[in-house]
Amino acid sequence: MPTKTGIYRVDKFSVPQAAKDEFLKKVRDTDQVLRRQPGFIRDTLLEQVAGPGQFNIVTIAEWENQQSIDAARNVVVQAHAESGFNPQETMARLGIEADIANYRRIQD
Repeated sequence: MPTKTGIYRVDKFSVPQAAKDEFLKKVRDTDQVLRRQPGFIRDTLLEQVAGPGQFNIVTIAEWENQQSIDAARNVVVQAHAESGFNPQETMARLGIEADIANYRRIQD
């Protein structure tokens, strides 16, 4: 019987060095909210240490299914609104570019 695989939310960011500390604090704050949501499996936060890529910070979160991601997104939007945090404004102010998408594992 094939194993059930989740959905991966992969967020890639091009973060200027001067913005890194503020950006990572916001990422960690958001991660604390996400980790408490139903359907969350695991996450990781990566920083590029070599190579020519454009994106130097990557977050990967594994979820049970798309419905879990959708529900968690609503909770995060509400948490950001309650705290007065606007991710789009912050990223524009800090000069951060993002590439955000959901992925599914390719089965062998």
